[in-house]
Amino acid sequence: MTNHPLAEVFGHSTTDFSDRAKRFRKHKLCPFNNKVPSCTKDKAKDPLGVCSVFHGQSPVITCPVRFREDWLIADDAAAFFFPDGSMWTSLTEVRLADGEGKSAGNIDVVLVAYDHSGKVIDFGSLEVQAVYISGNVRDPFACYMSDCSAHQDMDWRNKPNYPRPDFYLPRGSVLRLN
Repeated sequence: MTNHPLAEVFGHSTTDFSDRAKRFRKHKLCPFNNKVPSCTKDKAKDPLGVCSVFHGQSPVITCPVRFREDWLIADDAAAFFFPDGSMWTSLTEVRLADGEGKSAGNIDVVLVAYDHSGKVIDFGSLEVQAVYISGNVRDPFACYMSDCSAHQDMDWRNKPNYPRPDFYLPRGSVLRLN
């Protein structure tokens, strides 16, 4: 298990001090095709810029926007939904209306296949869900952001509420399903 709970902050590892990584942290930017350039996770004015946390030595995605990197999620979904050679495009945050025409929420990604005249011939939709976190990720994030260089390898293991993916159960824990 790594000592540092945060795998990626504003799209970069906690040990990345390239000019790009420093710029993304300074301006709280999202490199993963968010609907706006800034990270909007949790709060627009004070975003929780944690894209992934560690589970052992492996990063686990905690932000659904993180799945939009290079739009591979759309490529994979199109390969699942449509036959090879289909022409398609994707739309994000598509409003879904209920039977009375009222908003029933948004669909994260809708892929549409179309023919040579541009007529929609098929579609598929994706609801993207990242893993939830147990514990507190805001505290280690705030600590890291207070001095990224000094806290790039911080040991957070003995702090209360160490953040972890919800699917993780500590040794000796029992999962009960009712």
